[in-house]
Amino acid sequence: MPFVNWLKRNLVVIAGLLTLGYLLLPNVIVTVFSFNKPKGRFNYEWQQFSLDAWKDPCGVSDLCGSLSVSLQIAFWATLGATLLGTLIAFALVRYRFRARGAVNSLIFLPMAMPEVVMAASLLTLFLNMGAQLGFWTILIAHIMFCLSFVVTAVKARVMSMDPKLEEAARDLYAGPFQTFVRVTLPIAAPGIAAGALLAFALSFDDFIITNFNAGSTVTFPMFVWGSAQRGTPVQINVIGTAMFLVAVLLVLASMAVGNRRNRQKA
Repeated sequence: MPFVNWLKRNLVVIAGLLTLGYLLLPNVIVTVFSFNKPKGRFNYEWQQFSLDAWKDPCGVSDLCGSLSVSLQIAFWATLGATLLGTLIAFALVRYRFRARGAVNSLIFLPMAMPEVVMAASLLTLFLNMGAQLGFWTILIAHIMFCLSFVVTAVKARVMSMDPKLEEAARDLYAGPFQTFVRVTLPIAAPGIAAGALLAFALSFDDFIITNFNAGSTVTFPMFVWGSAQRGTPVQINVIGTAMFLVAVLLVLASMAVGNRRNRQKA
């Protein structure tokens, strides 16, 4: 039974590869169809290889405009959520104050609450405040729901930090600012970076909350949804493929930097 023995030894690896393949299959399909030249309005069947969409990714009206809006919102939402989330995470871990337990529990509500409920609640809030729906209401909504994810990522990192390292820095006459910049921040940086990347991905990809609070502003997910009703241009696949490649390059670069640091430590 050599095959059975081999299968037992490599079962975990095989399962991992199958799972990875299952996760990457939609990206592969999007990439393949970015080189398609459909005969009709819908890019659902392979017709002919073409580079036309890659040569003119902004050839569809309002596509790149909506993409620019999504990137701007995602950037500012990531920045705001990361700054606030990092401060909240440090406060929850390092300090004792009244209602700390309640705050610790409430911060996870946006993660557990259905998006449509949160979207409707935010819309009601903005309408009662008399706010004009658009870029700023989307940004405020995105910062709010991204905040929980940043707090979770940073808090986990801060909780795992060894306080003796900061004590050693203070013993060596480092001031509070020096200790934070030279010791605390570098240790917490992976958690902060993970929270920021997660916030950017969630903000850029969001549709439900954005759709409720967008007014006349159109983001890239809203553009894709609207296009699907009347015909999907190949340029959507081009943008999706480009973003996937950028994400892969960032992951590979991060791994290369990590491996280089590990070799230097060794």
